[in-house]
Parts: sequence; structure tokens; C-alpha cells
Amino acid sequence: MTKDETITKAQSFFDEGYACSQSVLLAFGNRFNLDENTAKLISSTFGGGMGRLRQKCGAVTGGFMVLGLKYGNTNPKDMDTKLLAYQRVRELNQQFENIHGTSICAELLSKHTSEDEVIQRKHHAILCRKLVGDAAGLVYDMV
Repeated sequence: MTKDETITKAQSFFDEGYACSQSVLLAFGNRFNLDENTAKLISSTFGGGMGRLRQKCGAVTGGFMVLGLKYGNTNPKDMDTKLLAYQRVRELNQQFENIHGTSICAELLSKHTSEDEVIQRKHHAILCRKLVGDAAGLVYDMV
């Protein structure tokens, strides 16, 4: 799958109503033989800046999950692999922040939408769909 196809797939999941985190993870699930239902469940609570706490952007945390699939460790004593995965997470976060100025959901919302637009859930079309696409594109380049 090409980068553009991956971005489109992530945004299509988002358009269906999946959270930002789910949309990014689901776009890459087949690449890692990840069961779609399991991917949906694992990533379901990370939307809205992690359970609507408005902390780390769900599109970014979905990307972190993909990086875990690619670079993560399965042996708790394998510190080299663990630290490499952490480095990849920091790289994704930095690249996302270079584009958007922050990776914190609340800051992204206040920067790009009004409080009324968030209350009316218009922020999905105004901002979040783009963030999902940007995160998916960055992750694609990393994996």
C-alpha cells in the first residue's frame, strides 16, 4: 500500500466514526497481521487525547502503537530494542509537533477551533481528520 493509500485508509476509518487513535492503528493493522477487532479494542480508549482527557493527540498515540508493532520489544531484558522503540516514539512526536506546534489535544483544539465548534463536534471535520492523515503519513515514512 502506498503512502497516499495509507493516509486515505486512515481518514476513511475516521470518517466511519472511529477515534483518531483507532483510525491510525487500523490503517496499518494488516501490515502487521493484527486482528482488526483487537486493534479496534486496544486503541479505542486513546481518542480525545486519551479518553477525552485532551492530553496526547489520539492520532499520535495510534502512531505510537504502530511503532510498537514495528520496533517494540517482546523480551523485557532487551533494553536495546526497547530504547530504540522509545526513540522512534520521540521522533514521531517531534515530527508531528514540527508540523502542528504541539501534540497535546487541548492545545491543538484551542489553536484551530472554537469552543463552540468543539461542543458541536465540528472539530472532527475542521482539524482531527487532517491530524489523522498527517500522523498516518509520518508513521508510514517511519515503518
